[in-house]
Amino acid sequence: MILRYHQPLFRPPSEADSLILQVTLGCSHNRCTFCSMYRSKRFGPRPVDDVLQEIQAAREALGPDVPRVFLADGDAMCLSMRRLLQVLEPLGQAFPHLQRVGIYANARDILAKTDDDLALLRRHRLKIVYVGLESGDPLTLQRVNKGATVDQMVQAVRRCRAAGISTSVMVLVGLAGRERSLEHARASARALNAMEPTYTALLTYIPTPGSPFFDELARGELELPGALESLEEIRELLRHLSCQTHFSCNHASNYLPLRGRLPSARADLLALLDAALAGQIPIKPEMLRGL
Repeated sequence: MILRYHQPLFRPPSEADSLILQVTLGCSHNRCTFCSMYRSKRFGPRPVDDVLQEIQAAREALGPDVPRVFLADGDAMCLSMRRLLQVLEPLGQAFPHLQRVGIYANARDILAKTDDDLALLRRHRLKIVYVGLESGDPLTLQRVNKGATVDQMVQAVRRCRAAGISTSVMVLVGLAGRERSLEHARASARALNAMEPTYTALLTYIPTPGSPFFDELARGELELPGALESLEEIRELLRHLSCQTHFSCNHASNYLPLRGRLPSARADLLALLDAALAGQIPIKPEMLRGL
């Protein structure tokens, strides 16, 4: 099977075994200073006929039993309801055992959908939305040009949850730099508590060439937390995180893999962090960290 992917192509780690269907190119915002993922692409929807041909090609190559599909690129939720249903309905027909469709989304695009829209998407098996909170600290969000406020992202996640759509919310450890590290942690915990996402994922920020943030660091305008400071930041977030959520901090970028169901696993996770901070268990060396 040949799917006509327009590179680079990204998907959440949890979608590693999913069929990736590229329905848009790039990101409609594409101005977050920390991100270089879609800088080489001009945003736009892919032609519907191309997408439908690829659904049929996937059906012929993989059969009817594909369980999961992820709709790429970085902002497919911005499509109109008509355009989304032009994809979701054929997917359901091609793969009758399809359990879940996932999608990246920003607050603006979720909030542009009505409650009935979100419920209809859920009925068409859109069951998980990935939202980048990045930080619950308004000053940090403003500095990185996120394009949404904390309140908007909280409202968006809560509306998805009300429609029965699972949410996976990401926080970037280190994004606020050394100066606001702990405030970033506490504010992010407050936002997550208000959201109550199904899944909470922490990634430790690694600057990439091509992003304005990378250039700021190179000029010495900001300094990222070191390894132990990053663990302190995670510890501070966990101390203040009280909602029920599946917590993971096991991405390749993180210094210490952590995973558990909160709030019941908090004490065990904090104990692991304390042991790592005390040098009693090893942390990942820089050379082994990756995106």
